Amino acid sequence: MNIRTIQEGDFDQWLVLWQGYLDFYKVDLGELQNRAVWMRLMNEADPLQGFVAVEDDRLIGFAHFFFHGTTWYQTSYCYLEDLYVDQTVRSRGTGRALIAALKEEALSKGAAKLYWHTDKQNETAQALYNKVAVLTDFIRYDIAL
Repeated sequence: MNIRTIQEGDFDQWLVLWQGYLDFYKVDLGELQNRAVWMRLMNEADPLQGFVAVEDDRLIGFAHFFFHGTTWYQTSYCYLEDLYVDQTVRSRGTGRALIAALKEEALSKGAAKLYWHTDKQNETAQALYNKVAVLTDFIRYDIAL
């Protein structure tokens, strides 16, 4: 498995994963918004960025994130907006690898914190997050109400 920055040629495979993510949350954003998300990910001037997990030339997961200012530190925070791994390859370390890559990115950019929220119903994700978040004070996650 390789973690890398999302690229223009990833669209078709990313869209399948994105739809799986939306289906999990029972959300239909529509084609226009899906394309808008993709265009933001491809726009270097937009703060939204993405990593993908690749195995045998197949995208198996993604992480969307952005950096933003904070009043508590002179540096930024890094917010993990979306994390998704194809259900057929879960429990093999892909989510952990995406978070580790994002942690490295956040530290290299001088972020004071990496954080995210998860749905209170998503117990599978919470199990992963509880393992990852206890490894460092740098990482935080909250359960959405």
